[in-house]
Amino acid sequence: MVTSVVQASDTHLSQSTPTGQLYVMMSPQEVLTGANQRSIAPRTQPYNAKSEVPRTSRDDKRRAQHNEVERRRRDKINNWIVTLSKTIPDCNIDPTKSGQVSISNESKGGILSKACDYIQELRQNNLRLGDDLSTLDRLKMDNQLLRQENDATGLYGQLTGVPKALLPGIGGKKILDFWWETVNTRQLFSEVYLVTNADKYKHYERWATANDFPVENVVNDGSTTLEGRLGAVADLELAIRSRKLQDDIMVIAGDMLCADQNFDIAQVLRFFRSKPGELAIYYELEEGEKSSSRGIVEVCPETHRISRFLEKPQEGVTALRLASVVFYCLRKATLPYLSDFLTLQPQAQDRTFGRFWEWIINEEKLPVFGMKLPTGFQLIGQVGLSDYTKWLAHYSAQQQQCPAKPITCRSYARVGLMGNPSDGFNGKTIAMTISNFWAEVTLMESQALVLLPHPLNDPTEFGSLQDLYCISRKEGYLGGLRLLQATCKKFYQFCSKQGIALTKQNFTLKYDTNIPRQVGLAGSSAIVSATLKCLMKFYNITESDLPKPTRANFILNVETDELFITAGLQDRVVQVYEGLVYMDFSKQLMDEQGYGDYIPMDMSSLPPFWLAYLSDPSDSGRIHSNVRQRWLNGEAEVIDAMKSFAGLTDQARVALQGMDWSRLAQLMDENFALRRSVYTEDCLGPGNLKMVQLARQFGSAAKLPGSGGAVVGLCLDQVRLVRLVLSLLKQQCILYALWNHWKRDCVSYFGHFILIVAYKWLIDAQAINCNSVI
Repeated sequence: MVTSVVQASDTHLSQSTPTGQLYVMMSPQEVLTGANQRSIAPRTQPYNAKSEVPRTSRDDKRRAQHNEVERRRRDKINNWIVTLSKTIPDCNIDPTKSGQVSISNESKGGILSKACDYIQELRQNNLRLGDDLSTLDRLKMDNQLLRQENDATGLYGQLTGVPKALLPGIGGKKILDFWWETVNTRQLFSEVYLVTNADKYKHYERWATANDFPVENVVNDGSTTLEGRLGAVADLELAIRSRKLQDDIMVIAGDMLCADQNFDIAQVLRFFRSKPGELAIYYELEEGEKSSSRGIVEVCPETHRISRFLEKPQEGVTALRLASVVFYCLRKATLPYLSDFLTLQPQAQDRTFGRFWEWIINEEKLPVFGMKLPTGFQLIGQVGLSDYTKWLAHYSAQQQQCPAKPITCRSYARVGLMGNPSDGFNGKTIAMTISNFWAEVTLMESQALVLLPHPLNDPTEFGSLQDLYCISRKEGYLGGLRLLQATCKKFYQFCSKQGIALTKQNFTLKYDTNIPRQVGLAGSSAIVSATLKCLMKFYNITESDLPKPTRANFILNVETDELFITAGLQDRVVQVYEGLVYMDFSKQLMDEQGYGDYIPMDMSSLPPFWLAYLSDPSDSGRIHSNVRQRWLNGEAEVIDAMKSFAGLTDQARVALQGMDWSRLAQLMDENFALRRSVYTEDCLGPGNLKMVQLARQFGSAAKLPGSGGAVVGLCLDQVRLVRLVLSLLKQQCILYALWNHWKRDCVSYFGHFILIVAYKWLIDAQAINCNSVI
């Protein structure tokens, strides 16, 4: 068996053997076996492996022919690559001085790479054209179904051949009638033009004469077939060029069905003029709507600039649900871009507004801003009969359901457990809402916007001058009506600034509340919070439009900016989040994100707190005294106190999580002592101090839950708690009520409270049955 073959050419290895000998190494068995032995004759001439054979003329001729064939083959390949480079856009090769084209291997690779990309693009275009053909076939089928329904039901047969914009919309009004009424109000536009094709021109001419629309402003683009259409962008450019328009313009699709036909177009114009760029209207897709049938936008929530536009993306490409509609505003300086776009897109099917905005935003990087309309849109011109009837029925049902049911929302009173009042001084607090007290606001759709005064809190009639004096002295001059009005004003201002167009729907607002006034339980902010909830539901403003941290800032701004009420964020945060909330208002957080860190806490095992308040409380505005000014001046005592409040809050959070109620009671006392040292006894008021001192005598922790007028306490000894109540009764100033069970509301989870209402009434303590307190 042969194992290897070696040619010995080294001189040292070949000294004892004839030069050029070739040995075949075999296995021992084959060598020793004589039957198969064979002799190998030695070579008589030295072997030269590299001996050259003299070439003949025939060999040279064959080599020359081979080289010529190879040269022709290379030239042919190069010529085809050059031809390919001329076919591919932006892939031309400059010839040399001699006129010949010379390309390197790198150039060939680049040309082939661009060719592959171009072929892929053509394939995608073919797929899109196939979709367009499918849409055309579907429209033809719907047209046939329309004719069939004429025989079956007769509902739509009379509409055969009628332009989509002249089909009945919501409430039976033509779709175009709605848009004409929208843009024709309040003289917002200098001129209004309508662009159509020659095939439907006569329909719109008749419509114009019947609706007082200038017939001369109906622009005929001259096209009569789908194949010969100019494209939407070309139609717009035709109107601008033929009418010599030199101004900002608004573009609206006349065949666009709108779910809610009461939005304020003046608000759209104001937002457009406030931004340094174009404006595109968008809405949030409804459940069941596919993003692949819409132009999808990505909008920066701070600047409202559209950072990306995707024209009918394939399923799975993006999770965005904000859809652009044919509702745009363009500045005068941007109009020349229309001609540039048309030069780049010679095919009519590519001259859509979606492709235009995709080019303007993604490639040209022009500033385009987005404004959200809280309603749905459907381009009827792009759907068939079945989709048209489906969306018409859907939107009609929505409109019928909206005014039928009033909207009622509640917000609850707040009790500060720890850290207050450091929320206005970059501190930390823990607070919770209680179900004992609430503010309720009801909104009903109406013809005019009406704010109804509360019969008790907004009195306009009095029994006598003395009656007016007593009510004014006890409750002040300002009720809840101003809170409703300020909230509505701030809400409209916020939506306009945030690019949210509101519908022109009027409503009636009324409120009710059982939160005691001027006792520091956040009664004012509860009314504002409940009003904001109603407005958000009525105008379909979502959580993403107005997140909870922003909502708390909004409520605070209503009170501080509009009504000049001294307040902090704590009350508004806990009323927005509801329940038990830990809040960190550090300066770094407030500067970086505009709000603090708000962490809901578990309150399923809280101990039995009690709450007392005065019937004739001190004015809460005096409680803050000059502490804020001292803090702004950098006074060390106040700054250190606010840091101490934050430290107590962190310790209380640990005690609440560990259910260490004794430690929590101790921290509540420390919180009050720190507040007493900073604000002084004169600012806290004698009534508050008296309730706290009385609580301490019976081993109960006590502190102020707000700005003043009420006291919250924690007494772990139930027997001493009863004695505390009886002692307060002996002071002839207490009328009490008791909840000794956990209360779970449909909105949030609240704590266990004993409610003690302190009135300056003469009550015989001996006549009270102590068992009713337990």
